Parts: sequence; C-alpha cells; structure tokens
Amino acid sequence: MHSLHFAAETSSNGVVERDFTVGDVTGALWSPASDPARAPLVLMGHGGGMHRKAPGMVGRAHRLVADGGFHVATIDAPGHGGRPRTAHDEQEIAVMQRAMKAGEPVGPIVVRYNAHLAERAVPEWQATLDALQELPEIGTDGPVGYFGLNMGTAIGVPFVAIEPRITAAVFGLHWPDRLAGAAQQITIPIEFMLQWDDEHIPRESGLALFDAFASKEKTLHANAGRHKELPRFEADSAVRFFVRQLGPVRAPA
Repeated sequence: MHSLHFAAETSSNGVVERDFTVGDVTGALWSPASDPARAPLVLMGHGGGMHRKAPGMVGRAHRLVADGGFHVATIDAPGHGGRPRTAHDEQEIAVMQRAMKAGEPVGPIVVRYNAHLAERAVPEWQATLDALQELPEIGTDGPVGYFGLNMGTAIGVPFVAIEPRITAAVFGLHWPDRLAGAAQQITIPIEFMLQWDDEHIPRESGLALFDAFASKEKTLHANAGRHKELPRFEADSAVRFFVRQLGPVRAPA
C-alpha cells in the first residue's frame, strides 16, 4: 500500500493547494486555508488530453473549496500530466489524430482508449482514496463525492460502480458504450450533464448513458451548445449538489 507524500504547497484566496504523489501517481489536493476541521472530500477526474491542474480543474476545485468547504483531490490519469505515455498510449493518440485530421468520427477510438485507461486508473483512484483518508483532516468516516466529465466519466463510472465509499457523483459528456453495464450498478445520487448540440456525442447516446444509471435520485442537466460549450454555471450547480449530498459536515479533526 502506497502512502501519500506532499511535494509542494501554495495558498491563495483562502485555498491551500498541495501537490502530492501516491506511488508514481501525481496528484493535487485543495483545502480550506482557515478551517482545520474535518470536511467532506470530492475527487475530480480530468478530461482527455488534460491534466490534474488544467485551468478548468483548478477553477472547479476553488469553487468547491470556497463555496462548499470541501477538500478536493485530483490525480493525473495514466499517460497524462506528469506521467509518461506507454507505446499503447502513443498508438491510440496517433490513431485519434489521424481520424480528426481526416474528418472521421473519433468516438469509437475515444471510447476504446478511455476504457483501456480506466482499467489502469481505477486501482490508482482506490489507492489514492485510501491514502487521502489517512489524513486527519479527511479521515475514514466522512462522505466522499466524485466529479468527472468526458474522460473523467469514462474512468469515474467504473470506479464509482465498485467503490462503496463514494456517496454522490457528477458525470456527463460521454458515450454509453462500455459504460452502461457499470452505470447499472450505480445507485447513489447523481447529476448528469449533456450538451444538446454535441457534435461528437449524439444526443440519444448521452440520454442512453443517463438512463442506464440505476440511481433513484438522478438529475439530467441538458444545455444548448456544442461539446466544449458547457455553461460555467454548471460548476456552481455541482457545488450545490455536493453540499446537499455530502455536507458541509464539520467535526473536530
């Protein structure tokens, strides 16, 4: 079992940001700067081709900390951020780039590659959660949420399906292929985001993935716009969702 090692720490606008490693997995943890009490934890998965500290990830983390009082953690997916690519990673990325250049559909390639990444990433997320819960400000008895779109959904759905410590999740912007079976095992409350005019993911595909979740409490957020035009207010909605489902819970550390 790998332990968590902090590598660097910065602070701004009431949020402490700490880089960490768990084994060879690189991650980041954002926490309230002024409150030493325990608080719920939200895990965030990044999108394909991005990394744990991409601007959108940092922005969402700061909102979750500042407006929800949560701890927020991300890790780099295999072959992303500070992690080296394998020969298989390079091959799949090259295939995707050729398809995009030729104007061909990339969905089947993305689905296949993301499923491969999920097989590698799910055990890493479990080990990371084990290590984070060893921190006194998080602990093993507090609620945990998961927030991941695009590839963050491709990795997050199989992770949440087998991880009983996750009690609420936000997903979206992905195909149902290779995910529907895992989604049918998920019964916790979820919020699901879909772009009505997505040029990559057909509307009926997004709706099919939403329908696959077995959760009795699930909400569909369908917004007008293309794949990369998810409204900024959806980040605020996610904060409100996690506040309702996870806390804010405060107890002495």
